[in-house]
Amino acid sequence: MIIDLRYHIASLVAVFLALGLGILLGGIFLKSDILVSRQKELTDRLEVQIEQLRQKNETVENELSLLKLNYKAQGDFEKQVLPLLVKGRLQGYQLAIVETNNYSFSNNIIEAIQLSGAEVSSVTTLIGDLNEPANKELLKGQKGWESVNENQLAAHLAGNIVQGLLGAGNSGQINSLVEVRLIKISGEYGKPLNGVIIAGGSQEHEINKNSSVDLPMIDLLLARQIPVYGVEETTTSYSYMKEYQKKRISTVDNIDTVPGQAALVMAIAGQAGHYGIKPTAQKLIPALSLE
Repeated sequence: MIIDLRYHIASLVAVFLALGLGILLGGIFLKSDILVSRQKELTDRLEVQIEQLRQKNETVENELSLLKLNYKAQGDFEKQVLPLLVKGRLQGYQLAIVETNNYSFSNNIIEAIQLSGAEVSSVTTLIGDLNEPANKELLKGQKGWESVNENQLAAHLAGNIVQGLLGAGNSGQINSLVEVRLIKISGEYGKPLNGVIIAGGSQEHEINKNSSVDLPMIDLLLARQIPVYGVEETTTSYSYMKEYQKKRISTVDNIDTVPGQAALVMAIAGQAGHYGIKPTAQKLIPALSLE
């Protein structure tokens, strides 16, 4: 009886051990199946998301291509319309351009001015940063500039340029400034002017010439009854428009565009205002008239 009981207990223990082992192994395999299932679900979701992204990317590329086509068509249209907008509006005018930062975008202005019937008598470009010690030394080295205060060198340069534009300056002084590569000049000084276009704006704060050159030049020209027009490009990082407008001159903040070029011609023709796309502008262009 005792032997049978021990045997019976051993059998029960064996059964429970087998059952426990079965449960353990079953749980492992069950967890493995769940893991595989979840991995498959994740993979499926990723594949769906990748396909959605691919489709969105394709849509964006198509939209970009369409925008490029529209932009080109708009540009072509504007170039054809510009002559109609400005033709003959400034017939007989003599204008000068002064670029106070060396970004060479005067060609856009010249083309529009010439289409309007006006002549650009000269283009003056200030080269480099006037705050650089080397350039200050070049200015100090100019004949008759020895007594000029260092803080007034740039304004003194502006005065010399204005005198040159009006034919009242020392041509030798202007030639000296050209020779030392502080300014660059094309065209002819001294012709009677109907206006001066100052092309400003800066891409770097360090070479901002607004207060040191542009504003003194505007004051000198206005004092001599010469109309002044301030312009800059759309992408200018440091805009001069607000300071120009304090001088009560017309401004255009997108001279690199056809609307900006048309606005400049119309402003010179008598439709004064502040034109462009920046917060300082009153409207894009003046009221249109093809008469």
